[in-house]
Amino acid sequence: MRAIVPLVILLLFSGTAHCQEDLVHSLQKALPAITDSAQYVDILNKISTLSYEQDADSTMLYARTAREIAERIDYPKGIADATTNLGIYFDIKGNSELALRYYGDAFNQYGAIRDSSNLVQVLMNIAMVYNTNGNIEKALSHFKRAMNLGATLRHDSIMSLVIYNYILQYPQQFSPDSVDQYIHKIINIAEKYHDIRVLLAVKQLQANRLLEKKDTANGIRLLESALSGGLRENLNFMSLDLLIELADLYAGKDSVKAVNFYLQGLNISKTKNYKSYELSIDNRLYNFYLARNDQQKAYEYSAALLELYRTKQDLENQSGIDYISYALKDQQLEIIREEKVYANRLLLLVGIACLLAGAIIYLLWRNKKRDARVHATLEKQYQQLTTISTALEAGNKNYARLIRVVAHDLRNPIGAINAFTSMMLESPPATWEKEWIALIDQASKGCLQLITDLLETDFDIGNQPLQKESTDVIALLQESAQLLAYRAEEKKQALISPKAPPSFIVADKRKLSRVIDNLVGNAIKFSPEGATIEIMAEETPAANNKPGTVTISVRDNGMGIPPEIAARIFEPFESNIKRKGTSGEPSFGLGLYICKQIVEAHGGRIWFESQAGKGSTFYVSLQQ
Repeated sequence: MRAIVPLVILLLFSGTAHCQEDLVHSLQKALPAITDSAQYVDILNKISTLSYEQDADSTMLYARTAREIAERIDYPKGIADATTNLGIYFDIKGNSELALRYYGDAFNQYGAIRDSSNLVQVLMNIAMVYNTNGNIEKALSHFKRAMNLGATLRHDSIMSLVIYNYILQYPQQFSPDSVDQYIHKIINIAEKYHDIRVLLAVKQLQANRLLEKKDTANGIRLLESALSGGLRENLNFMSLDLLIELADLYAGKDSVKAVNFYLQGLNISKTKNYKSYELSIDNRLYNFYLARNDQQKAYEYSAALLELYRTKQDLENQSGIDYISYALKDQQLEIIREEKVYANRLLLLVGIACLLAGAIIYLLWRNKKRDARVHATLEKQYQQLTTISTALEAGNKNYARLIRVVAHDLRNPIGAINAFTSMMLESPPATWEKEWIALIDQASKGCLQLITDLLETDFDIGNQPLQKESTDVIALLQESAQLLAYRAEEKKQALISPKAPPSFIVADKRKLSRVIDNLVGNAIKFSPEGATIEIMAEETPAANNKPGTVTISVRDNGMGIPPEIAARIFEPFESNIKRKGTSGEPSFGLGLYICKQIVEAHGGRIWFESQAGKGSTFYVSLQQ
């Protein structure tokens, strides 16, 4: 649980979200009348702090503006407050790496100006980020530092948040009696400062105490009361934690209520763009439906989780660039400050040696312009080098993947060519069959065409253009069985292909052949000697304004797919799911990914049914 995202900087703005919205509006109206730059920075930082519940992007906008002005006027407190707000923004967005960087900078900045109250708050923020990342040791260390430093404060307003978050995240660190004492202390502090937010939140601690005492009914009732107050006051983060806890409590006894709470939380997370909460709730819903064997729902949330992880990875990839740009600005400002000091000293000397004043002023002006040009040139070159480096790295990865795709898909046709030529070498020319030569010709042309296709397109197979034509699915299945018969014979396996009338669809024949070859090849690889592999196709006629479909199936009685890797079986280059075949054949983690890309490019669907140790059946459904 994230608990309350801490209101860093000024606790005098505690209270409800409605009050904070009114305060934001009043502060925004006051900005044009303010002439004192330091006061202007403080107001910007206050607006940034108060905006996170309703609009995190406003937190970022005001914090960056405040930081730029504070740096320009050399206002250390304003810089530290703005840096903390940037940490809050990335914390909310789920980018823990960048959040920790800004919180760390803010801690050093507050330390330099001996602002103990804000040091306590930043320590608490860092502890909560580490808790979210699962780094319990560092989370506890920072909570303890916050508690120890907070005990020395003259004004104890921040301690209600510190104690609340510490107990909520790690209740096992406290004895039951001390928890009750601390809850009483939190309430006293919150009432003293009229902190309605904490007074609502502390109900969660009280509810948890009731749950620990097995008083489930009253505990849930208190949680629901806290949730009602949090939603009423638009306290989104507290409400999300309560929704998740209530859903978890109901998950084992009332699935309807549990799902309703999860979906309510998911809706708030998506509306407010709280990626870390969306990720947590999607993961819970995936596990919820997986435990109930609802494969369709589990698949929907697993797909949502995959997209969220990809988004998170993209954000983290950009984090370094963003942080470097800020660090570069800090370095440039420090250089400018040093130049300013140097210039003032020179001006003092100019006052003493007035005859040299004109020359010195001219030299300083010229050097300043030259330095500005040099700085601008260096910054531009740095940005260009960063862009080029990123593009080269991405290109190298794609070329490496392309080579693996080529190697993977050439194994089947080249293996067939090798098998047929070996049989021809072992037999006298008089016994060579025209059918063998035709198969060699077909396999070699397939190799050449595959190489041409892959070298002319990008790694994204699903976006390659399709050369659609009328295709007999039954003939394709029979050709694949004939082409891979040599591999089945090596393991004394029976490869059964369909004997049925032609069944036509409009598809890219060569790409669809790759899908069938991969599925049949996998069935051979993961089935033991003497196994039977059955290839079938079934037509479903058009009905109720829905087009007809052809469903291809490849069934084996091999080793099957364990549940723990089933959700990632179609992902490329997943080293944790690679398994050797029953005869030690290597696995490259590409075949099923390629199949999925091609099938989905045709508007079709691929799935499987499997039981570990008893075999698998892969299905491909395509419209006629």
